Amino acid sequence: MGFASLVLVFVLTTYTRLYVAGSSPNLAGKRTIPAPTEIQSLWGAYTPYFPVSLYESPPRKCEINQVNIIQRHGARFPTSGATDRIHKALKKIQSASEVNDDKLLFVKDYQYTLGVADLLPFGAYQSAESGALAYDRYRKLVSKGNLPFVRASGSDRVVDSATNWTAGFAAASSNIYQPKLSVILNENLNDTLEDAMCPNAGEPDEQVEIWTNIFAAPIANRLNSLAPGANLLPADIVSLMSLCAFESIALERMSSWCGVFTGKEFGQYEYYSDVEKYYNRGYGQPLGPVQGVGYINELLARLTGQPVQDHTQTNHTLTSSALTFPLDRSIYADFSHDNLMIAVYSAMGLFRQNSHLDPTAPDLKNTWITSKLTPFSGRLIIERLRCSGQPSQGRTRTLAKKGEIGAQVRKETFVRVLVNDAVQPLDFCGADKHGLCALDAFVESQAYARHDGDGDFEKCYEGVSTLARLAIVQVGRLLRPNRDMDDVDTN
Repeated sequence: MGFASLVLVFVLTTYTRLYVAGSSPNLAGKRTIPAPTEIQSLWGAYTPYFPVSLYESPPRKCEINQVNIIQRHGARFPTSGATDRIHKALKKIQSASEVNDDKLLFVKDYQYTLGVADLLPFGAYQSAESGALAYDRYRKLVSKGNLPFVRASGSDRVVDSATNWTAGFAAASSNIYQPKLSVILNENLNDTLEDAMCPNAGEPDEQVEIWTNIFAAPIANRLNSLAPGANLLPADIVSLMSLCAFESIALERMSSWCGVFTGKEFGQYEYYSDVEKYYNRGYGQPLGPVQGVGYINELLARLTGQPVQDHTQTNHTLTSSALTFPLDRSIYADFSHDNLMIAVYSAMGLFRQNSHLDPTAPDLKNTWITSKLTPFSGRLIIERLRCSGQPSQGRTRTLAKKGEIGAQVRKETFVRVLVNDAVQPLDFCGADKHGLCALDAFVESQAYARHDGDGDFEKCYEGVSTLARLAIVQVGRLLRPNRDMDDVDTN
């Protein structure tokens, strides 16, 4: 049996059960976090999923014939690094000699009870709900011979999110259609669903520190005056503010920490997350977007029905096999991390800003808002549609000339991109008012990915010895460990 088959068999025999970090999602009733919506939407990367806009059905005479979903895992506990920093901040504020504000009276007897990094029951529910929604929306594409093909990056919380998605999908179909998680990508090897293959990529520390000192220093001064002896620093404030989100989601009730900070301060905390993402894997990081190239090249292969052409993060053993990378499915669902999704957005050309985010002050015109890009269970959806009577867009040179897609079919085949249900304008490929972009124009627009990052992937390894590079490919995250958001890498 070939290696690809072994991977598939292992996955299907090991991860077909529903694992939900200790409980199963109940889809019988809508679950929400009982904290004010105006506060939840300011939790940055820790915001629970919400649709940015109502889903718009395709125009008349257009039918969806393929759907590609890449989705962040559901809500989780803080990572180990974030947990350590939370404990340090708590130790400081609990060491205060007294508290002079009723909103801080709970602090003295407060006990921290959260776990580390695992998917939460609410996160499991989010993923299952997403699977159910996918079935309800795209059920016409499903048959027993054409079930969704599902992959996940190898972190436990990502795998668990994927299996909950398949469970929700099955439940919505009254268990008539039961997709399974088919491939788990090892995060220590080539993985297009993780951002761990660019050892020379920079970090957002400088920009994050600038904004942290600007927005959090006054908050630290305020709390230090109300809790003499706490000696909180701006970085401690970030950790304490994150507790509002983490504890509210974990306990599914509003955390007392939410009342310690004002709405204006949470707005500043949101911008902290915006700056971190933008300069970590977004347009502000020279080697950030290239980390999304591998996924986009896999996406183009699915959209065109052609083998993957990629020399970056793709695992060629898997993509060369129809068992582990089929091209004949109508629904593909991939589960990943927020940083990888940010890299994909940037490599694709979404959410491009007129200028880099200013780490000293927010600009209200910015559309780079983390809570709308990568909340917990956030999702990017690429729909392929066939539309009759639609004007052909894009260049006259077509994929048909290469024999990749029939000329008539090409003229009628379009792509639409949604981020958390908001249709994206796709100006870079001449989309119409419905967000529809001709398939060949979309493919043409992805030259950065098709050209393997225009040399950026090579820059990832400049100065890295051949031996070290081979080691990185084999045990990449051990040589350059991924960090959690406050370190600052959410994932």
